[in-house]
Amino acid sequence: MTLSIHDATPRDEAAFRRLWAGFQAHYDMALPPEVTNSTWARILSPDSPMSLRLAWMQGVVVGFVLYQHHPSSWVVGDDCYLEDLFVMPDLRGQGVGRALIEDLKSIAKSRGWTRLYWLTDQDNTAARGLYDTLAPNDNHIRYRVTL
Repeated sequence: MTLSIHDATPRDEAAFRRLWAGFQAHYDMALPPEVTNSTWARILSPDSPMSLRLAWMQGVVVGFVLYQHHPSSWVVGDDCYLEDLFVMPDLRGQGVGRALIEDLKSIAKSRGWTRLYWLTDQDNTAARGLYDTLAPNDNHIRYRVTL
């Protein structure tokens, strides 16, 4: 099967929402509709650092990578944060996730960003199997305060 990856456009909203619902179900969570609406608006806004790439196979969206870039105090250039990655369950392990990350690496390099990073749950062994082939674990632990 041929895989293609493209920036999201307004016509991709239904496909994004379908995968976004699958992403939430995978993590056993349900975001309020206003969060999803805001996320979609940010993705489409030229003023937002948030962007979305969609992976397509035979005319069907099968995965996405949601990312944003930001300045860093550790390097001269910007960092790219891969915030969310999702591949349809029946296609996992077939290279879609790897292709999305490699695509994002290419974008980051072409824009002069310095680093690409992401987080995952410690027990997400399937994803970590892929991630461990792409980058070393940097041994950081995240702390988050909801305000």
